[in-house]
Amino acid sequence: MHTYRELFRQPEFTPLFLNASMKSAAQTVTGLALGVLIYSSTGSPLLSSLAMFGPSLLQLLGATTLLSAADRLPPRAAITGLWLLFAVATAVQAIPGLPVGASFAVLLGLGVFASLGGGVVYGLLNEILPRDGFLIGRSVINMSNGAMQIMGFAVGGLLVTVLSPRGTLLVGAGLYLAAAAVARFGLSSRPPRAKGRASVAETWRTNGVLWASKPRRYVYLMLCVPNGLIVGCESLFVPYEPASAGVLFACAACGMFVGDTVVGRFVSAGWRARGGPVLRLLLAVPYLVFFLEPPLVVGAAVVFVASVGFAATLLLQERLMALTPDALSGHALGLHTSGMLAMQGVGAGLAGAVAQFVSAGVAMTVVAGLSVVVTLGLERGVRKGAPGEVGGGGVAEPSPRTQTAA
Repeated sequence: MHTYRELFRQPEFTPLFLNASMKSAAQTVTGLALGVLIYSSTGSPLLSSLAMFGPSLLQLLGATTLLSAADRLPPRAAITGLWLLFAVATAVQAIPGLPVGASFAVLLGLGVFASLGGGVVYGLLNEILPRDGFLIGRSVINMSNGAMQIMGFAVGGLLVTVLSPRGTLLVGAGLYLAAAAVARFGLSSRPPRAKGRASVAETWRTNGVLWASKPRRYVYLMLCVPNGLIVGCESLFVPYEPASAGVLFACAACGMFVGDTVVGRFVSAGWRARGGPVLRLLLAVPYLVFFLEPPLVVGAAVVFVASVGFAATLLLQERLMALTPDALSGHALGLHTSGMLAMQGVGAGLAGAVAQFVSAGVAMTVVAGLSVVVTLGLERGVRKGAPGEVGGGGVAEPSPRTQTAA
């Protein structure tokens, strides 16, 4: 599968694409509204960062307790239920006078349940598309996420001004409700991908199976840690440019959109193997410029260029699927999503903590430098682990219940 026309001809891809787009728009609008609301209430860059990205930390709790359900629940019902829960919780956060502590309690609860979202949605994507269509399918959804973020931050900034942050949260709740409706009426009823009951024990056992493979382990670390640290840099956009943070967020989303478009559609397999290390470093190196506290125009250009490097995630996801049996695809992608988002929360907390003592620009430089160091340290392990060393998705492997190592 090599063209967008072929991709959208696949049954159920269009409703899944629309569902992911609406969810991304809702997440973008509500995240910006919460960041502005918390910063205006507390004046704390740490709390503002945690409001936008901190709930991702709770993805780890969900990944160690709920994630086995990603392959053991009917996908349509699971996706619909998740976005209905997010719609109600977001509406609760819009209640006037809601204390900051209560708002964080709601956010943390959502973080736990959000761990299922990536596993269910991308596991279903892997089920809907043929093996050679996963990269282009994921790239199109990533492109949509980038477009929704560009529009979401632009429109969200306008809505925050016109409607107030709490009014913007209600708009986000409506978008989550629309995503749930698309899932319910656009997707067909499918059985779970794996048999057996979801449980904490099964989640731990499958996590152990996935983590036991050294090649997969390096891919997971490269997917989660450098990416999370750069999102920590992004979490300081509000303190860096309080009046124009939406511009920086939109430039980041635009850069990610361009990178995913080029890599997902136009780059050959040979170049993807050679260009992966370059993209991984591109993600962090430009942020070192923020040590000079550049003006908004320069900072926006730097953020755009760096965000093209997010396309490295596509290549690593393709590698992960080549290293993972189909029966564990949802769980494997959910573990990646949860780990990535949790590390984004860690990155936001780390960046916010550093920014309590130095300027936001210097804090972004420190965190970006750490991302460069981690990337270089993991690079050899990622290159060494060729997909052929471990059974891929198209290779029959022992049942997940009996498999002890990959």
